[in-house]
Amino acid sequence: MSPAIAAKEGGRQRRAGSHHHCLDVRNEAPPELVLCGDGLPSGEAEALLPPPPETSSRGGRGCRAELGSILLLLVLYVLQGIPLGLAGSVPLILQSKSASYTDQAFFSFVFWPFSLKLLWAPLVDAVYLRSFGRRKSWLVPTQYILGLFMIYMSTQVDLLLGDGEGRGPNVVALTGTFFFFEFLAATQDIAVDGWALTMLSRENVGYASTCNSVGQTAGYFLGNVLFLALESASFCNKYLRFQPQPQGIVTLSDFLFFWGAVFLITTTLVALLKKENKELTPTKEETKGITDTYRLLFSIIKMPAVLTFCLLILTAKVGFSAADAVTGLKLVEEGVPKEHLALLVVPMVPLQIILPLIISKYTAGPQPLNTFYKAMPFRLLLGLEFAFLVWWTPKVKHEGGFPVYYYVVVLLSYALHQITLYSMYVAIMAFNAKVSDPLIGGTYMTLLNTVSNLGGNWPSTVALWLVDPLTVKECAGAQEQTCGTTVAAELCTKAGGSCVTTLDGYYVESVICVILGFGWWFLLGPKFKKLQDEGQSSWKCKRTN
Repeated sequence: MSPAIAAKEGGRQRRAGSHHHCLDVRNEAPPELVLCGDGLPSGEAEALLPPPPETSSRGGRGCRAELGSILLLLVLYVLQGIPLGLAGSVPLILQSKSASYTDQAFFSFVFWPFSLKLLWAPLVDAVYLRSFGRRKSWLVPTQYILGLFMIYMSTQVDLLLGDGEGRGPNVVALTGTFFFFEFLAATQDIAVDGWALTMLSRENVGYASTCNSVGQTAGYFLGNVLFLALESASFCNKYLRFQPQPQGIVTLSDFLFFWGAVFLITTTLVALLKKENKELTPTKEETKGITDTYRLLFSIIKMPAVLTFCLLILTAKVGFSAADAVTGLKLVEEGVPKEHLALLVVPMVPLQIILPLIISKYTAGPQPLNTFYKAMPFRLLLGLEFAFLVWWTPKVKHEGGFPVYYYVVVLLSYALHQITLYSMYVAIMAFNAKVSDPLIGGTYMTLLNTVSNLGGNWPSTVALWLVDPLTVKECAGAQEQTCGTTVAAELCTKAGGSCVTTLDGYYVESVICVILGFGWWFLLGPKFKKLQDEGQSSWKCKRTN
């Protein structure tokens, strides 16, 4: 019910097996040749087989022996979550400054880099300075650039957000700024995911995914929920101050400067003090040519079963786009404080931890997509409930804000939405894991998850863009004036009138999305479920000795 939802299903969504970037391709010659689809070789020796078991020279090591490395990974993932959280907070700030939904749609491209990082991940794996370290070659410069850019933008961001005195937000510049932030964070994620595999011993490498989940969630909380609370004057005056002030405790400028400094200090310490593990021989972790990796991806996606999956999953989430991308912004437009919406995430954390554990019991079998199919109509109906919630919001608003029971209803709606969202999310992850060829598991599953992420990104962007064109306004108080465009609205105001909304495009869009969603469920849903009945040969790359 906020921009973070779209980001969660798209940019922020962690893919299963995300710690396999650097194991996707190697220089070791395997005993078999891999061919996908029409038999196109993915390289003369696409060494994607797992390495043979070997005895670690380090021997058995408990997590205490590597506590420093685990804590370092945790810190790196926390830093990664900061720009993600800040990007999720900006749409709420823009909405409070009356930005148009066309502007919001343009800004939503900021959430795309995490869904598209597969495009440059092979480059990060293949190009590096051996003397400095394979992962540090990307991690250190990326974090330095992030830190320096944050400090620079701390001097510019107030101008980009507008001064509230006739100058509105510069959405194009803000989008470019935060897109660059997210691109750098996605690149840092590739490097850290790969480094985690060699930083920890084989016995403790499982802690990497824990550091990823906990660290990125904590970073997102700091950059989104905590920032919006401390930036809000009303929240700070009510809960944190004795004397009211016109501004919050921190501004976006202050926040960027602080975390920019943290990035620089942390990166310097990592560059000077942390050495990459030298115990692995260079050939064991070397990456094959970049061209071979892209040929492999292309050959996978040409397989008929994979291509059908991609086309269906790219359209499956159209029915949820209005509810996921626009509802939170509409609530802010109707007067709900943005920091209150952000704080609703806090009681959801236990639910978000428990839900995957419960749902995985139903998706662990041979037909995980059944859970996806069963949850879809409930999530679509929640889209109509969200539209009703937006319509109901101004009717319960009073001078002091909103009553407690209103927030209880919002929280329950959000909880129900999370149940349906996670049911579909876990089902897709389980299906991707089930069909991915173990011979090339990392590359294969990353590709499927990337397409799944994009299936949530593009409908959200389109949904935001369509709100304004679908909205009907008329000029009240000034005859012969209209409000169809920004220029016409200004003329209406100058003529002494005011633009009044007669039909909100959000409600039109909500109904259209639900209709399209049920159409997909009835017509394409059974075909989507049938994919899990395909034989293993439909998903496997061909092998020749």
